[in-house]
Amino acid sequence: MGAAGLGLLALSLAPASASAGHAATSSSGHGWGKVASPIQHVVVIFQENISYDHYFATYPKAANIPGETQQGTGRPATTFTAEPNTPRTNNLANAGLLAPNNPNTVQPFRLTPGQAVTCDQDHDYTAEQKAFDGGRMDKFVEYTSRDACAPGQYGRTGLTMGYYDGNTVTGLWNYAQNYAMSDNSYSTTFGPSTPGALNLISGQTHGVRSYDPVTRRPTATPDPYTVKFPNAQGVGTVTGDPDPVWDDCSSTKYPVAGLDGKNVGDLLNAQQVTWGWFQDGFRPTVPATGTTRAVCGDKHTNVAGVSSTDYNPHHEPFQYYKSTANPKHLPPSSTAMIGKTDQANHQYDITDFAKVVNSDAMPAVSFLKAPNYQDGHAAYSDPLDEQKFVAQQVNAIQKSKNWKNTLVVLAYDDSDGWYDHQMATLTNSSNTTDDAAVCTDAYAKGVPMHGGYVDRCGPGTRQPLLLISPYAKSNYVDHTQTDQSSILRFIEDNWGLGRIGDSSADGWANPITGMLHLPNPKAPQVILNPDTGAVVSTSKR
Repeated sequence: MGAAGLGLLALSLAPASASAGHAATSSSGHGWGKVASPIQHVVVIFQENISYDHYFATYPKAANIPGETQQGTGRPATTFTAEPNTPRTNNLANAGLLAPNNPNTVQPFRLTPGQAVTCDQDHDYTAEQKAFDGGRMDKFVEYTSRDACAPGQYGRTGLTMGYYDGNTVTGLWNYAQNYAMSDNSYSTTFGPSTPGALNLISGQTHGVRSYDPVTRRPTATPDPYTVKFPNAQGVGTVTGDPDPVWDDCSSTKYPVAGLDGKNVGDLLNAQQVTWGWFQDGFRPTVPATGTTRAVCGDKHTNVAGVSSTDYNPHHEPFQYYKSTANPKHLPPSSTAMIGKTDQANHQYDITDFAKVVNSDAMPAVSFLKAPNYQDGHAAYSDPLDEQKFVAQQVNAIQKSKNWKNTLVVLAYDDSDGWYDHQMATLTNSSNTTDDAAVCTDAYAKGVPMHGGYVDRCGPGTRQPLLLISPYAKSNYVDHTQTDQSSILRFIEDNWGLGRIGDSSADGWANPITGMLHLPNPKAPQVILNPDTGAVVSTSKR
């Protein structure tokens, strides 16, 4: 980009008081590229299946009940006391929707630290829309609540109405106290994990084809679960969780999915900006051979003793695109090549991130994915195991040489169907048999259906979004409506990548820059205890 282009881009990212003079360039030659803000590294920690009210329903007030203990650990629950100047957030408490004033058929209730592992809720594309009941937000019990659990999991009638407070999700509440949080951020579209992950990296869930799980060739006819409303070429929209075709560890039983088009990895490669997706369990337990596929068999148990494999193929969005996939799960050819294009093709195990986080070789853009038992997903994960992963990763970044110019984004793929009282202003409609009144009414009222692509109605459900950085505003709650593709937009703008195109949601998503204090860093370094979420140390700037 020329100097004029950088200046305009810097002004689009920063408040009016900032200038193009704050645009920074890498002096290390490690492929950061030119950036339009002082932020030279973005690390996205992408977690699973949490609605905003599920974690922040009473923020910043925790119950602090004496005698409570954490499930499976025997440790006393951590107490939480907020700073007196904590801003108000749009949650159940401040909306007056705690018991007995909620319109749903079961009243909201507090889940204790001893009830960390629960049933998984229904978070399908259509079920979530039906729970919204045309915007009245009062049918969650009927359409998303799953109350009967497997051993080790807590369940009860109307489980979807349960929420945690700062005695369980202590770490996230402490990050919110010291950095910036949004109370108005959503899934780009309704639906489960795969659409959320795809919207993060491409803003696009259209362009999917189905492939035979054994031959990895296109199916004779589009698989009805994998491809919704296919055109004459068999290309449609993905609303479910099919595994990616370009992945040895994907299903060999059910049809798998591949997407046409571009993602942010393609844009970063075009500008020679280093990047990587780092997912726990990606390193195979049995490497591929000339005749056999790689096996991803590592397993761990959560605090309730529930065992799950570490790697989940449908949580790895870059494996759906042939241009950015690493089908055989090959390791980087060397540590020096992490973030650059080689046999790993930018897809790595989480252990590879640890090798570069405190070095000049840390990629400009990194996506971190926890093992299943630590990703926050109900049933096989939980807030306590999730907290440990998040705090360990953030602590490592904060203690590194790169913390001074890094932005950590903590975001989620979907809500799991957990109750949340706030609906977004819809910016993309749909009018199919998969859509309920909240989306078909929007279509009838003239809300655009961008590109004519169906089954992309959204924004969908509300999730937490936190920005952790020296450049984040401190103890700040942002009310700007954003969605998963807003994170994509920041990466595009910061490195001058352009847009995905083809009616990707990055073209209309609002920015996240209102949560940042640019160009001057003011937020502290806050180290947490990964086991308790409590603050260990704070270094003021």
